[in-house]
Amino acid sequence: MKEAFGKWLLDIAKYMVTALLISTIFADMKEPIIIYIVVLLSVIILLYGLSIIDESEKEKEKRTKKIRK
Repeated sequence: MKEAFGKWLLDIAKYMVTALLISTIFADMKEPIIIYIVVLLSVIILLYGLSIIDESEKEKEKRTKKIRK
């Protein structure tokens, strides 16, 4: 469950960056603060999603080690 949520967060971060790129191409972005905020939020969401995925992988490794013993 955690891994699926982490992957979902990664997708959200990718969608945010894609929307930012498309909107800057088709519209004249006069507010650079919006770009900085979106990039910062995307990085935060990306890092959080990666940490959740990493935690779930570590939990899987612990479970497999217990089963092997």
